[in-house]
Amino acid sequence: MSASLSPTELKRLHREWRRRTTLTVGIILDGVQSPFNVGSLYRSAAAYRTEHMWLVPPTPDPSHTKVAKTALGCERLVSWSAIPTGAEAVAEAKAQGYKTVAIELTSNAVPLFELDVTDKVCLVLGHEERGVHKNTLAVVDHVAFLPQLGRVGSLNVAQAGTASLYEVARQAFSR
Repeated sequence: MSASLSPTELKRLHREWRRRTTLTVGIILDGVQSPFNVGSLYRSAAAYRTEHMWLVPPTPDPSHTKVAKTALGCERLVSWSAIPTGAEAVAEAKAQGYKTVAIELTSNAVPLFELDVTDKVCLVLGHEERGVHKNTLAVVDHVAFLPQLGRVGSLNVAQAGTASLYEVARQAFSR
C-alpha cells in the first residue's frame, strides 16, 4: 500500500522533475473574460513553469479580487503584461522566440499531441464563448485542438488551458 508523501517528499519529487526539462512556455489570454478562469489559469501556469502571460482585454489582470481568490497566490509566480490586441501579443511572443499555438476548434486545427511543442511555445487561449479572435488566429503559427471522446464538444477555457499545458510538459519529458 502506498503512503501519501510528506511536504518535504513532495517538494523533492517536484524538484526532481523540474530538473529533467528545460520547458519554456508562455500563454496569451485573448479576451478571456471570467476572473475565475483567469485565476485558475494562473494556478496551472505556475504549476507548469509558465514564464509569461499576455493579457488581452477584457481579460482581468491579477489585481482583480476574483482572479487572486482563485489563483491562491500563484498570480505572483508568473509575470504578465497587458497588451491591446491578440495579434500584438502574438507578435511580441514571436519576437521573444516563441512558437505560437492557438487552442481552438477550427476546420484547420490539428490535435495538439500531433504538433511538436517541445521548443519554446506560447499557447493562445480565447474568450469563453467566442474563442480566439479571428485576427489573432490569422497570425499564429499553428491552430490545435484537444480531441474529446465523450458527448461534450468543448472544455471550459481553464480546463483546456491546463490540459494543453500538460501536453506541452508531457512532450518535453518525452524527448
